[in-house]
Amino acid sequence: MAKLYFKYGAMGSSKTANALITKFNYEERGMKVWLIKPSIDVRDGADVVRSRIGLQAQAEIITPDKNLFDEFQKRTDCHVVIADECQFFTAAQIDELRKIVDRLDVPVLCYGLRTDFLTHMFEGSRRLFEVADSVTEIKTICECGKKAIVNARIDEAGKVVTEGGQILLGGNDSYIAMCHSCWQAAIEKQKQ
Repeated sequence: MAKLYFKYGAMGSSKTANALITKFNYEERGMKVWLIKPSIDVRDGADVVRSRIGLQAQAEIITPDKNLFDEFQKRTDCHVVIADECQFFTAAQIDELRKIVDRLDVPVLCYGLRTDFLTHMFEGSRRLFEVADSVTEIKTICECGKKAIVNARIDEAGKVVTEGGQILLGGNDSYIAMCHSCWQAAIEKQKQ
């Protein structure tokens, strides 16, 4: 029986690498994968999913108005859906992924962030926590050695940013995974 999976972690936890390895494993067994990503993520090219360690694959771009259930039904030979950066999908799109699992008995694996740089949940992540069959954290560590849970946004000077829009695409140049106590300490130190 198929399930809806949400595999989340802070920046740098190898979510995308895990997604691409999972894609490879399905394809190695002769199964067809529908790899998707939200249209807002154009860091590595509009239709490319790329991990920090260099793995990459072509993906279909999903705009916020696209119905994922309807789009999947056009693919008669697909065995699994893998979604990268799923935090950027709408709640309705997460419900459409859920519908693929429920009505078509096809597994859907979603990879993404839980929260933004201010520790507020993304819309897609919130809905996945509400409806996923399996929720798994992909762990990474803060520089102090504790588990990182905050995606700290940093500016050009390396200072922690505490204002701004929820979405700012970036990698190691814009974000650092931190434990909550180091994040709070960095913010307090900047106020002095």
